[in-house]
Amino acid sequence: MIRKARISDVKEIRRILQGFAGQGQLLLRTMGELYSLVRDYYVYQENSEGPILGIAALHVCWEELAELRSVAVLEQHHGKGIGTKLVEACLSEALTLGLERIFVLTYKTDFFGRFGFKVVDKNILPHIVWADCVKCPKFPECDEIAMLLDY
Repeated sequence: MIRKARISDVKEIRRILQGFAGQGQLLLRTMGELYSLVRDYYVYQENSEGPILGIAALHVCWEELAELRSVAVLEQHHGKGIGTKLVEACLSEALTLGLERIFVLTYKTDFFGRFGFKVVDKNILPHIVWADCVKCPKFPECDEIAMLLDY
């Protein structure tokens, strides 16, 4: 089941992010950031009482631009379509909000390519996109690949 995250999910979202951040795959967020961004997140559970197995967030950056971020599924649950369902939920919300462009910074180009994202030069993204980058341990030598989906 996919649903919007609740305040009570923040600690579990952070735990999932910590695991992937430790592998250099995602940017770790503070508890304060997560509480302020909780409305961006979707969570996946097998049932309403079960643990959170995956997360994804849609963060509105500007008038017609949003970032799909923090797409993470616990490793033991890979290959079950959870990530796909989470991305689809975010993209559905993007359409509802009237967003025209969604970008992702990723190492998983094949995965996001299945949704229509295309590799682009990072320099075409507006400067507002890079606000979080200064918090990244890889800054300024980012090796993530920018991908863009135009509606």
